[in-house]
Amino acid sequence: MGSINEKGNALRFVLIHGTSHGAWCFERLTAALAARGHVVHGVELPGHAQRVAEPASAAGYRDAVMETIQPGDVLVGHSMGAWVMTLAADTLPDVRHLVYLAGPLPVDGVSMLDSLSIMAREPDGQAFTAGSEPIFDYHTMSPDGASLYFEPDSAKEAFYHDCDPHTASWAAARLTPQPLAPLMETVRLSNFWDADIPRSFIQCDLDRMFPPRCAEVSAERLGVRPLHITSSHSPFLSRPQALAQLLERAVDTPAQRPPRPSL
Repeated sequence: MGSINEKGNALRFVLIHGTSHGAWCFERLTAALAARGHVVHGVELPGHAQRVAEPASAAGYRDAVMETIQPGDVLVGHSMGAWVMTLAADTLPDVRHLVYLAGPLPVDGVSMLDSLSIMAREPDGQAFTAGSEPIFDYHTMSPDGASLYFEPDSAKEAFYHDCDPHTASWAAARLTPQPLAPLMETVRLSNFWDADIPRSFIQCDLDRMFPPRCAEVSAERLGVRPLHITSSHSPFLSRPQALAQLLERAVDTPAQRPPRPSL
């Protein structure tokens, strides 16, 4: 069976991708987790990758996860997928653990885009910047304003700057436009805040898409101490073995206090 988790248990992981990606991005991580004795399922969200022709909505995202998860699963939500993961956990709170991988906890009564905009501001109210570039300026808006997308060079800088050139090009070529409608929907969670689901947060220390300010706010609201990996926004591609080990550790990492619904 290989090396299981720290308590010697095989786990069932459900992996939820982020903006413009698909289940394809977890191929290396899936292999690494399977080699350690775990069962892994990747979720393909509607409007993405092989489901790109399907309409995208917050409810559709949630339902795609609900169709896959079972009680006792470990859910791993990367980037936008962390937000989607929480919507599913609100509906089925009987999961073993939620791992927020460089992704946000929803703010009750606020859309994802609005919550990110607030989080990405420094305490003095100024917009967070990485070097001289605004942190969310890697994308391009579609002419109709209904989606955003990443040109290959921008995608490599935003997501894959610590990957080898072949991997970065391979991944950038597979990205699909990100529908904006789901990210503009107001979210209200009925059960999550009182369910006290075990949870953890992984911060990618070289992240250009989910900067330290956002990571700090997310971990604080989750009531956890963040775990760290030295990687870009995409450790499942650049450091899959290290991420697999860290996910096992995350499942055994307790929270310190209840999650907080507001910023």
